[in-house]
Amino acid sequence: MKVILVNGSPHIHGCTYTALTEIERELKAEGVETEIFHIGNRPVSGCLGCGKCLETGKCIIEDNVNVFLEKAKDADGFIFGSPVHFASASGALTSFMDRAFYGKGKIFRYKPAAAVVSCRRGGSTASFDQLNKYFTISSMPVVSSKYWNMVHGNTPEEVRQDLEGLQTMRELGRNMAWLLKCIEAGKQNGITPPKKEIPVKTNFIR
Repeated sequence: MKVILVNGSPHIHGCTYTALTEIERELKAEGVETEIFHIGNRPVSGCLGCGKCLETGKCIIEDNVNVFLEKAKDADGFIFGSPVHFASASGALTSFMDRAFYGKGKIFRYKPAAAVVSCRRGGSTASFDQLNKYFTISSMPVVSSKYWNMVHGNTPEEVRQDLEGLQTMRELGRNMAWLLKCIEAGKQNGITPPKKEIPVKTNFIR
């Protein structure tokens, strides 16, 4: 079992990373393989709406999105972490996830996921809600914790003082490991994913 933890901050070892490493320790303790994937600090293009990925499975823009998608094929679960920028997930992570998720349902379907946000003070719940929408439109079980998955602090040192936030991260890691083990046990006992219906689209303007 493997979980990819995506660091959506431009800072490779900043506050978001601090939260993700707290989760990672619990996952490793439960025997789950992990990888922290940093999206980088270079500009990330938004989706161009060209539709080429629907034909090839790859984005025509050659950057970390395609690198991530290759890794995602073999992953069993995901944690997406982001700093809060103007009460939203970072622009870079939003562009990254728009392109990673569009037309890639087969990669993510039925794999557990969770969002983690890091903020100085406010805007955390709006960002948390924004990220969860990627999972709920992709048939991904959403993993919860004892509170909304957020940490507070302006520096990694301040995040480490958010004892409740760190506890929330640890419980999230254990809950993710538990759900992955439940899914694996189900597979071993012949439980298969739900049958997917042929998509139906109802447009509002005809």
